[in-house]
Amino acid sequence: MSRMLENKRILVTGAARGLGRSVAQAAAAQGARLVISDILATELEATAKCLRSSGANVETLVIDQADSASIDAGFSAIAAAGPLHGLVNNAAIATGVGGETLMDYDMALWDRVMNVNIRGLWLMTRAAVPLLEEEGGGQIVNLASDTALWGAPRLMAYVASKGAVISMTRAMARELGEREIRVNAVAPGLTHCEATEYVPQERYDFYAQGRALKREQQPDDVDGTILYLLSDWSKFVTGQVIPVNGGFVFN
Repeated sequence: MSRMLENKRILVTGAARGLGRSVAQAAAAQGARLVISDILATELEATAKCLRSSGANVETLVIDQADSASIDAGFSAIAAAGPLHGLVNNAAIATGVGGETLMDYDMALWDRVMNVNIRGLWLMTRAAVPLLEEEGGGQIVNLASDTALWGAPRLMAYVASKGAVISMTRAMARELGEREIRVNAVAPGLTHCEATEYVPQERYDFYAQGRALKREQQPDDVDGTILYLLSDWSKFVTGQVIPVNGGFVFN
């Protein structure tokens, strides 16, 4: 039996650690040729080395998603090296963005989150579309968050940005459908990884107790849904938002 992503070249952003690294590992195991990007150059190379040691075909790009010139340069390199069949928009600011009420939230932090999580995702998608279209279409998976589905408090900029990702996913699916490009979103719950190390244990406990599946969420809990959306198994699925959170939020 052929693997789900055999011979597909997939770009996974924010892949230096956490959920992005887990998705890259899972995609490689299913035959994908990988392009992984992140702003964290040292961690990105460490991830690439680990993937290559398992036999994966991996290219790396250091991209600052808040910088349009960095994105343009990255996609020039991607285009020069071969076709592109899929994009996982995982890169986002999540660390250190919570705790303050909406009355006290820092304006500079708000702007930084919006620049990366919304504007950056739009620019990454815009740059990817011509490459996907050259291959007759492709798949885009945007990482949202279940915080936008239940309204997590004291996390205003992050929740707002992930709510925008959900709305953008639907609009993108409408616009890009005629180009045979499918766009879907996955909305994980609080996931135990490097990006959430700052989260106090009582928050993890709150999530675990509120889930239908009573445990903490790990990065590899999300991989299968993303691979499904990248594969031909979901060839008539677009514009959808799939919560992957152990039943904390039902959609």
